[in-house]
Amino acid sequence: MDELLFLAHRIPYPPNKGDKIRSWNILKALADQYSVHLGCFIDDPEDNRHRATLEGICRSCRFVPLSPGMAKLRSLTRLGRGSPLTLGYFYDSGLARWCRDLLNERPVDRVFAFSSSMAQYAFYEAPRPVRRIVDFVDVDSDKWRQYGEARNGLAGLVYRRESRTLLSFERRVAEAADAGLFVSEAEADLFRRLAPESAHKIMALENGVDLSYFDPELRFDNPFANAGPCLVFTGAMDYWANVDAVLWFARTVFPAIRARRPDAEFWIIGAKPTADVTRLGRAEGVTVTGQVDDVRPYIAHATAVVAPLRLARGVQNKVLEAMALAKPVIGTPEAVEGIDAQPGREFYCESDAGRFAERAIAVIADASRDEIGVRARKCVEARYGWRATLSSLKTILEVPAIN
Repeated sequence: MDELLFLAHRIPYPPNKGDKIRSWNILKALADQYSVHLGCFIDDPEDNRHRATLEGICRSCRFVPLSPGMAKLRSLTRLGRGSPLTLGYFYDSGLARWCRDLLNERPVDRVFAFSSSMAQYAFYEAPRPVRRIVDFVDVDSDKWRQYGEARNGLAGLVYRRESRTLLSFERRVAEAADAGLFVSEAEADLFRRLAPESAHKIMALENGVDLSYFDPELRFDNPFANAGPCLVFTGAMDYWANVDAVLWFARTVFPAIRARRPDAEFWIIGAKPTADVTRLGRAEGVTVTGQVDDVRPYIAHATAVVAPLRLARGVQNKVLEAMALAKPVIGTPEAVEGIDAQPGREFYCESDAGRFAERAIAVIADASRDEIGVRARKCVEARYGWRATLSSLKTILEVPAIN
């Protein structure tokens, strides 16, 4: 089998976060076609127990432990160099040597870099033509722009600097790569506008969902003790966009729902809740679970899933998974952007707190609310199974290298 180098900023297994869901499914698909060498970081010591799963499907693996505290200090060395802090955060000299040696000593003729931060390892010289694909996933520089606009003071300055320097790096990477991938056509279009010199080789490779895992025919015990309507949010609760979403919903939207439906509950499901998120659990009707073994019972028994994201990039796996489980989803425009489904028919989209609350109250009261979930499942089956979304991947990798 032809050999391929796969680079990821976070170990691709288990698929319990948005980026890991995508990287795992892409890696699985590539391991069926190529002999894969995997280089990745491990930022959670708990994930070390999953190394064997990846070693079982890859020819070789290089796992690099990443301490967030040390990585932040390392990123500061980039301040005086006009370089993105992200590159310093994800730089390791041992991984760099491993990549150089692989490209020089093994017949590796394809490189797949998952996220722009890993592109710094993708362009070492090799004694043969190498096709290099960068999966940017989202336009990360625009994410930092959003963060910069949302923050004042030193944090805002740092975020705006990161946006500028990272966009410059993203453009250089896109120009040097054979193809640049994004999670949705909307993200691809945005990057084409930001990097017009590379527009001809920018394309969308959409996210998918595991239709057999997120299957509404499966039966789960009800995790909710009370019989009242439950609104559920799922996601990693140390991720700023998710934190902002639940803080906004709990403080601005949910009180209006509780005023009309005192029996309504808001459940926040996800690992590593920040102190601000944990404090939300003190409010009447709000529960913060922390990490759970399986999110599916919470989604399956929810009255509706809410996705009140105000800072978001790309396609939200949490929305696709809820749709796959045939649940009504109420999301902001940012949360549902890039999903090829019809608002009002396959999900609900509301842009402000008042309308979001009214929609949730209406869904709670609607005895036929399951119908939108059934249509959502059919939409996901038709458009978002991983086999369908990754069908173009081999073609992308097989086109001869341009270098």
